[in-house]
Amino acid sequence: MRDEAAFVEFAQSSRDRLRRTAYLLCGDWDQASDFVQEGLVRVYVRWPRLVRNGGEHAYARKAVVSAFLDHARRRSSTERPQEADPTLASDEDVATAVTDRAALLAALADLAPRQRACVVLRYFEDLSVEQTAALLGCTEGTVKSQTSRALFSLRSVFEDSSTDEPSRGAVSW
Repeated sequence: MRDEAAFVEFAQSSRDRLRRTAYLLCGDWDQASDFVQEGLVRVYVRWPRLVRNGGEHAYARKAVVSAFLDHARRRSSTERPQEADPTLASDEDVATAVTDRAALLAALADLAPRQRACVVLRYFEDLSVEQTAALLGCTEGTVKSQTSRALFSLRSVFEDSSTDEPSRGAVSW
């Protein structure tokens, strides 16, 4: 039997964290909301079994990452606007922390979807290699190699860029 109130409470309590994870994966708050919604639909379908087994949080995170990866596989996901939005503030008007974050998110966006998922899950969600492999449905070696390649790409972007490297230290996401 499905406990609607328990699911609603779970969805409300975990929505913000899932949305932050989805944002780190895709770099767009609106798209992140869509991924969370799709993930929560998947959780709702399996809700009775998840509650019995106690895996609702892990399954929700996996559902959001899967929604992102499914979307990344679609051809239409490569469409990008060509003109800058004149209503947005320019990069010169923002603080260093915001600039650093934007540079990191842009570098993350350039990674392959699976590499991006590995970096986000390992370093932003603080999951172990084993947990990341289980969540992505691959081997631990794949997680290690994808993470290594992603970190190499990120390092090369910041070493090769003419702008300052983002400041070292904790950044609030």
